[in-house]
Amino acid sequence: MRHLLLTLLLATTLHAAEKPNIVILYADDMGYGDLGANNPESKIPTPHLDQLAAQGMRFTDAHSSSGICSPSRFALLTGRYHWRRFHDIVNSWGPSVFRADDLTLPGMLQSQGYQTACIGKWHLGWDWDALRRPDAEMIGEGKARTWPAAAFDWSRPIPDGPTAHGFDYYFGDDVPNFPPYAWIEIDRVTQAPTLPFEVITPTTEGSPESRPGPMVAGWRQDAVMPELTRRAVRWIADQAGRKTPFFLYFPWTSPHAPIVPTAEWQGRTQAGGFGDFMAQSDACAGEVLQALADHGLTENTVVIFTADNGPEHYAYERVRQHQHRSMGPLRGLKRDIYDGGHRVPMVVRWPGHVPAGRVSDGLIGQIDILPTLAAITGFEIPASSPLDGVNQLPLWLGQAPSARHHHVHNTYDKGWAIRSGEWTLVDAPTGYRSKHPAWFDEANGYGQEPAFGLYRMTDDPSQHHNLANDHPEKVTELRSLLKAIREEN
Repeated sequence: MRHLLLTLLLATTLHAAEKPNIVILYADDMGYGDLGANNPESKIPTPHLDQLAAQGMRFTDAHSSSGICSPSRFALLTGRYHWRRFHDIVNSWGPSVFRADDLTLPGMLQSQGYQTACIGKWHLGWDWDALRRPDAEMIGEGKARTWPAAAFDWSRPIPDGPTAHGFDYYFGDDVPNFPPYAWIEIDRVTQAPTLPFEVITPTTEGSPESRPGPMVAGWRQDAVMPELTRRAVRWIADQAGRKTPFFLYFPWTSPHAPIVPTAEWQGRTQAGGFGDFMAQSDACAGEVLQALADHGLTENTVVIFTADNGPEHYAYERVRQHQHRSMGPLRGLKRDIYDGGHRVPMVVRWPGHVPAGRVSDGLIGQIDILPTLAAITGFEIPASSPLDGVNQLPLWLGQAPSARHHHVHNTYDKGWAIRSGEWTLVDAPTGYRSKHPAWFDEANGYGQEPAFGLYRMTDDPSQHHNLANDHPEKVTELRSLLKAIREEN
């Protein structure tokens, strides 16, 4: 009751003021330990994000919904666990994961008079069938099988993308390593792709990981993040003179593969090509934050920085070659249900409201962002749109502990984990999905796991010590809780 009254009091006070602008910076495949503020031994400088953390609240126990891209993005934008609908990523030419009646974060804000924009990686599907020619045929075999450029009428709009689900404006390349390799503005390509994809920009670490398909002539993957940043800065400038609040969702295409830092950033860090790309990404964040400052928007803008999942498997070799731990002290990487797969960096800055320089160890999920912003903006969540997220405004304001008691960790349909209080149960044969080298396990004291694992996270965040045999009653309790949450309507 005290928490409810506090929320109502805060909401009344906040709604009397001007609605704040909202900016979400969403990194792609950035590990918990890639944020310098989280990792004192980092080999990657992230001065702009570190400064953001110093100006706001940094969360050390924040989680995405999944260990992979599309599901986490869906959860962020809907306040719902992805696994209630799907598990895997949206593959090349895949349809939208949204339904027409879904409550989305941009739709919620749009209904309150916000100008809304998504600039960057979408990866939540489009209706590509709507512009594919009826006589089109796929080309290639196996993993190289795709649609050629001539299969589509590129003059037609692409339905069911960002502007169909709450965004007034979109600019991006959808997914940096998926076709079509072209810019999309609102719901059309700005230039028709005519060529099959070829690698023009060599990677500085790892493989290009780029799937075959149509490409605009001269497409350079190292030009993507710079152009997205320019567009985001320009869009903020366009909003500066308007009286309506705005919401900018800026999902980066970095430091996800292909790892392609521009020439000026290559060799700038002690963590290889990925480190350079991450440092460049930090600079991109700095440009957006500077744009807010240049137009006098900092004080009335909520800025949220976080990432979609843990780092890619290249992170293991980065430990050996550069002594940089992208996963920080955590176990596991992208795709895994150990914490390294989904515990992500998270910072919230809102001058005059969120205490500056505060570090919170409260459990929080990205599914909590929508209901918290609903509380800030005075939006009442309709009963027809039940959420998994909870309102964390009192936590953000430093007035109360976290309102989240449990969090379900999932990437694939056969691997589940649940966090409850100080405990995490990995209810699967293993918490790994990404390959993990034997040398890393040996160097870090990880042995063979039994069929499931129970870990006390308060004193074992790296999930070394399986306590399942010591606390069988806790295993039973958490399995029952996981089952109940999964069966909720």
